[in-house]
Amino acid sequence: MATLDTPHAEPRGRREAHKAATRRALQEAAHRMFEERGYARTTVRDIAAAAGVTERTFFRYFPSKEDLVLDETLDLAPVMRARVIARPAEEDPYAAVLGAALDLVSDGGVGLMFSGPPQRFPGQPVRQFLPVLGQFETELAQAVRERLARHEPDAASSLRAAVLARAAVGAIRSALFAYAALPEGERTLAVAEELLRTAFGHLRTG
Repeated sequence: MATLDTPHAEPRGRREAHKAATRRALQEAAHRMFEERGYARTTVRDIAAAAGVTERTFFRYFPSKEDLVLDETLDLAPVMRARVIARPAEEDPYAAVLGAALDLVSDGGVGLMFSGPPQRFPGQPVRQFLPVLGQFETELAQAVRERLARHEPDAASSLRAAVLARAAVGAIRSALFAYAALPEGERTLAVAEELLRTAFGHLRTG
């Protein structure tokens, strides 16, 4: 029986599809195991075994467990952008970002973010995380500006969109940190959603 570790002997299109399937299988396995065991107690070997591949295969796709989480965040950026743009016209920018974030949490789209990764990655330089965060903020700022241009054209400056987007990302990250600090038994979908709503409420009230 063929497995995800089967050597590639297929045409290029099939090889690319196989690589994409393997990568996604590793991400989904990590998601499940982080939820079951927590981030710190899940090893690369655990993730590879759950995905049906070897550790060697894991490292062909991700240099480390931390990089898998960062890669998931990069994948999430265009999805978040599209969802913010698609939110109802009557929502202000913060409401649109919050609604998009809640939808993604509900759909499992931010599972790796809300399943217990650490607030920082031990042994990883901060500069490794900053480009990922910057790209996420840039995608979100573009979405906010597009909404402003459509619904508030006189106030659709790049600076305003960037400020609103980065503040919203700060609220999302703060909710994530609060979630990660909870005992594992208290980490539920409902708690994640409530933390997001509370964090965005603080944006409005100061």
